Parts: sequence; C-alpha cells; structure tokens
Amino acid sequence: MRLGPGKIAPLPRGQSALVHIVSGAAKLVAHAAAEREQVTAFNFSGDLVMVPGSGPHAYVLHTLIECELTVFPYKALRGAVADDPAILARLLDNCDAALSRCREKALMIGRKTASERMAGFLVMMAARIGEPRGDAVLLDLPMSRRDIGDSLGLTIETISRQFSLLREARQIATEGRSKVVLLDFSGLQERAGHLAELGPAFSSKFALDQC
Repeated sequence: MRLGPGKIAPLPRGQSALVHIVSGAAKLVAHAAAEREQVTAFNFSGDLVMVPGSGPHAYVLHTLIECELTVFPYKALRGAVADDPAILARLLDNCDAALSRCREKALMIGRKTASERMAGFLVMMAARIGEPRGDAVLLDLPMSRRDIGDSLGLTIETISRQFSLLREARQIATEGRSKVVLLDFSGLQERAGHLAELGPAFSSKFALDQC
C-alpha cells in the first residue's frame, strides 16, 4: 500500500501484523488511557515493524512522510518462514536490532537526564538515517519536535531548549525545521553517556569512528 504523510496504516483488526517499510518513515504509537499517546519507535526504509493486534494498549502505525508499505498477517508469515531460512534469518536480525534499540530507549527514559536523552536520540538517528557531510553528519528528521518529545518522555519545550543548548555548545547546527547537522559526534556520544560506539544492531550506515 501507498500512504501519504500523517495517515494511519489500515491493518487487520484484532491480529498482529508485520509491516515492511519499503520506503518512507513512520512512527509506532501506543494509545493509553485518558487519550495519552506514547511514540514507542520510529521506523525507516527497510525496517520490519511488528504491530501488536491485541494487548493492554492499542497500537497504530502513523506515516511521517509518504510511505510504501507491505503488510503481512503475522500468523500467515509464521507458517511461510518455516520453509525459507533466509526469511527467518532476516526476521531474527530485525528482532535483534529492534530489541537493542528498545533496551537503549528504556535506559534513556528511566535513568538519563534530558540532555543525555536528546544527545542519545541524535546519535541513534545518525546510526540509522545519517548521511556523512565531511567531518559532520546530516540528519533529515521526518518527525516533529512533539514526536521526539513523546518518544523520549519530554515536553516539546524541553526538546526545543535542548536543541538550543546543543547549538550553543556548537555540537549541532540546524537548517530549517527538519535538518540537523551533527558537528561534534564524539561529543554527543559523551554527552549521551555512551561507554562504547553503537554496534551493528543499530543498523549503522557508515563507520561511526569516521564521523
């Protein structure tokens, strides 16, 4: 299916689905009580996203920009992978990457300051969608400041303040509302509290030690 920005992917009701993002970017949103929402993950081209069909919270997949998606009912897919080890290997690799990102995010939200969360978010986005620009890294973020706040458990005002602090520290520069240039990647990793560079599970597109 092809969907424009800001759309909810029409998925089978009451059953889990695996969504392959062929192109574009999306966010997985959990709906809680009192009309509260939590952005649980951002997903980009090439990602496989498991959208739960039932549970204590309702999950929906929102497009951030124009997307092309392929949807597989989970039960049918389980039967199909039994005869194709290559598909199973791809699913396991995707699960490993998703679990690594979930653990890192749980640590950020549960134990880190706003400054550490913001720096960690930018470092992870660099590993996933960053493009080298000389000694810097360019991010073209498809999500809004509010989306980032919902993902990190911070208010939009705090997100804006953290962007300003990082600009003042000359660790980033911004171009318009969506483009962020990471000028001091090592400094951002240190600010995020990372003890080591991100590994392959974060789907790095380029060698982080060259940034």
